[in-house]
Amino acid sequence: MIKLLLFLLSLLTITVSAQDLDLQEVFDNNELMGMSVLFMCGGEIDNIYNYGTKDYTRDLAVDDSTMYRIASISKAITATGAMALVDQGLLDLDADISDYLGFTARNPLYPDDVVTVRMLLSHQGSIQDGDGYYDFLNATYASDTDLPHIEQLLDPDGAYFTSNVWRTEQPGTWFTYSNLNYGVLATIMEAASGQRFDLLMEDLLFEPMGLACTYNVGHIDNIDNLAVLYRNQGGWTPQVDNYQGVAPVGPSLEDYTPGGNGLRFAPQGGLRSSVHDLGRLMQLHVNSGYDALTAQQLISAEIMEEMHQTQWTDNGSNGDDYFNLFNSWTMGLQRITDTGDIILPNLGSEDLIGHPGEAYGLISDWFFSPAGMDIYGTGIIFMTNGAFNGYAFGDISSWYSVEEEVFSFWEQSVLPSCLTNVDDTADLRHALIYPNPARGGEQVTVGLETDRLMLFNLQGVLIEEIEVRDQFAILPELAVGTYLIAPDANDLQSAQRLIIK
Repeated sequence: MIKLLLFLLSLLTITVSAQDLDLQEVFDNNELMGMSVLFMCGGEIDNIYNYGTKDYTRDLAVDDSTMYRIASISKAITATGAMALVDQGLLDLDADISDYLGFTARNPLYPDDVVTVRMLLSHQGSIQDGDGYYDFLNATYASDTDLPHIEQLLDPDGAYFTSNVWRTEQPGTWFTYSNLNYGVLATIMEAASGQRFDLLMEDLLFEPMGLACTYNVGHIDNIDNLAVLYRNQGGWTPQVDNYQGVAPVGPSLEDYTPGGNGLRFAPQGGLRSSVHDLGRLMQLHVNSGYDALTAQQLISAEIMEEMHQTQWTDNGSNGDDYFNLFNSWTMGLQRITDTGDIILPNLGSEDLIGHPGEAYGLISDWFFSPAGMDIYGTGIIFMTNGAFNGYAFGDISSWYSVEEEVFSFWEQSVLPSCLTNVDDTADLRHALIYPNPARGGEQVTVGLETDRLMLFNLQGVLIEEIEVRDQFAILPELAVGTYLIAPDANDLQSAQRLIIK
């Protein structure tokens, strides 16, 4: 458990230039078009702050309903959907992707080495955005009924194949961040489920959680909620999503065959979502696959934990670190290592996983601390739809300076009051047990006078009664994850989260 005193002392050494800025100043000084920031505390959405304009032409203000084309954070949500299919037994992480695609998808330099779903999720499948990728993408988006098949890009005899779509390194040995990985993944998800990707994601996650997120802009109920993305090109110039209040006529897709080309729905960067709905999806991760608002376990805790496990870490000779920004990866999520990717320079960022995004003038970030970490249940979402002078690199990391400023505000102005730091001499009246997070089999201090504690899973099912003597208790041996603990079996409303690490 991080000690409050050490944390406060460390704040004296902050060197980030943004240390005295508030969010309004960050917005103003960076000349942003619009901005939304969400903070999570204790696994709950704490606050959402909105600034500026989502549609410059019509002077429409950013608000909680504003939906952004969130760029590469889309990959993290696509990966979450893939893990839901794994949980349902429809997708095998270690299966040959050829088994789903219906053709042999192999690196021509390594014809005997299979590429697996796990490798796609962690960008280790030796696939990259080669020269043919962009022509393939343009042909994909230009067609409603006659989409090119993904085989035409990956197979050496394909019309869009270029030799550099495959890397020279052996599959499973090298990290290369790639958009194409997630186009292939979406195609596999379609083949595994028999369902079109946009509809599949709505069925797996968005509709059960009551979210307005969509990979299909034609499914947005109110097109005025969608933010236009801008760059300064002789003045504010729209880049994408400039619909001016007129909903687009979506493609008919009547003859669409699932499992041929999932890139049609931009699984790599085309999700539209508000920061509020992204916060709900963050809660799904923080709560180990459980959606507390709808009381559904959408993905098992075991599968979600597996998704959060590290699959690759840079050792200097096993991947491209993307300007020292990407140094470790799980299945679909960046793991922060406090090297070039540092987010919290004083508190330390190694508890954080998530994903950034950048496209068409937008910058986005989605990072949180999952179960088992000292700053568990904290998180941040940052979104802007354009900066008049573009984005400069930061002073202490590989992030842009505007991101460093938002992260600095989070560390200095939000996290101190969010984190509960308790030591042996602290007042325990508001902490049911300490330490928390804890380990199974560990002795804990109980913060009230009672002779027993009730341990529940996240669905409210009683697991065990724990005996308490003189305000001490021994936790049972428990799997890593999130539980509920209460002094009374009939009073779940007073239950607190117990994190087993």
